[in-house]
Amino acid sequence: MVVDDTADVRELMALELRSQGYDVVEAADGREAVELAKQKCPDLILMDIQMPEVDGLEAARLIREIKGLCRMPIVAFSAYGYGETNKWRALDAGCDEYVNKLEGINRLPDIVGRHLRAA
Repeated sequence: MVVDDTADVRELMALELRSQGYDVVEAADGREAVELAKQKCPDLILMDIQMPEVDGLEAARLIREIKGLCRMPIVAFSAYGYGETNKWRALDAGCDEYVNKLEGINRLPDIVGRHLRAA
C-alpha cells in the first residue's frame, strides 16, 4: 500500500511498484490507510509522515493497535530528512524503517524487496 496525500507522489510510487510486478493499493491519508489495512492486510505499507488530519505516525500507531490484524512492515517516508529525532519518532510509532522520501523513491525496488523478503 502506498499512502501519501500528494497524488503525484502516490502515482509515481505506485507506477514504479506496478512496473516491478507488484499489486498496489493507494490511500490519500492516514485515516484511509487504517481502513484499507483492516480490509486488505497489505504485505507492506509505504507511509508518508506529514498528512492532514491523521498523519503517518498516528496511522502507524492505529494500525499496530488493531487486534488480529496481520503484521505488515510499515516504511515511513518523509521529506523532513534523516534527523535522528524523526527516525526515532517513526520507529516509536511502529514503523519498521524511516526513509528520506526524495532518496527513497529512487531506491524503492530495493526497499520494498528487502522488506518483503524479511516478512
